[in-house]
Order: sequence, then structure tokens, then C-alpha cells
Amino acid sequence: MGLFDKLAGWLGLKKKEVHVLCLGLDNSGKTTIINKLKPSNAQTQDIVPTIGFSIEKFKTSSLSFTVFDMSGQGKYRDLWEHYYKEGQAIIFVIDSSDKLRMVVAKEELDTLLNHPDIKHRRLPILFFANKMDLRDAVSSVKVSQLLSLENIKDKPWHICASDALKGEGLQEGVDWLQGTSDVILL
Repeated sequence: MGLFDKLAGWLGLKKKEVHVLCLGLDNSGKTTIINKLKPSNAQTQDIVPTIGFSIEKFKTSSLSFTVFDMSGQGKYRDLWEHYYKEGQAIIFVIDSSDKLRMVVAKEELDTLLNHPDIKHRRLPILFFANKMDLRDAVSSVKVSQLLSLENIKDKPWHICASDALKGEGLQEGVDWLQGTSDVILL
């Protein structure tokens, strides 16, 4: 780290970097959300399912986010835990129109929250109740109830209704995450 980097850090001019894990079942919209958070000139037109994981970066006014977009397919979910130690925040995406797999999403969330690398850390968790544009979608309040989010007492969390295709609800989530991460990183 050079002198100017150190000086910028001391003066608060340097952006803090936050490592975010983006988790959720396959086809919940994780990659689409991350794509929408990137500047419009860096967005991809064709979104394909993530195999394994991909790494994306985007910036807000005070933070630089490195997002690990983890595949939600059953055969890849065991890989999530290898990245828990590096994570400083979690984005958990739920397909709010897929009522049948809501139980599976809750099981994966419970497994995540009880993992030794997560359990005793105060990581902020941002939930996106995604695909609100679909007719079968349940409200973010109902998603919160189905996932028993009220039982999460030891971590700051927030749930946003979202439509990743249109980008609706995403800025609210990022603003919350930025505000929470600013406090946690201090």
C-alpha cells in the first residue's frame, strides 16, 4: 500500500471494500440482481445460470463491493461454506413466486445461519424477495414469515421486495447494506 493509499484511507477518501456472498436457490435471480447493480455500460444482456460461482464488482458512493455469486443448484450448494470466512455481508435471494421451494430455501438459510463460520458473526443479511412481477408471487412480509426471519436476533437483516428484471427494490437493498456495512466495518 503506497503513501497516497494510506493517506486517502486516513482521510476517509478511500472506498472501503466489502466482500458479499450472494446466495439462494437456483433460478431465484441472483445473477440478474448483481447484473442490475453494475453500471449500465457493464451490464450483460444475456444472463445464464451460474455454474460454481462468479465474482463481480460494483461501487457505491462510499463502498466497493466484491460479490461472490454462488450457484444455487443443489449439487453446488455445498461449495457455499468455503466462502463464509471471507464474507462480510450476505445477500440471500428468494424466488417469491416459487412457493413449493420456499421450504428448501428456509432449510438452506437455516444451514447457513448455523454454520460455525457464520453463527457467531454479526454479518448483515439482505434478503431480496424477488420476482414480485409474477402473478404467483407472495409479498415480502409473507416470505419473511415463511422463512421465519423474525427468529434472526443476532444479525442485522432487511428484506426488500424486488423485480430484478426491472431493477425495482434493488437500490433500497443496496442503500440498507451500505448503511449497515459502514457501521460494521468501522
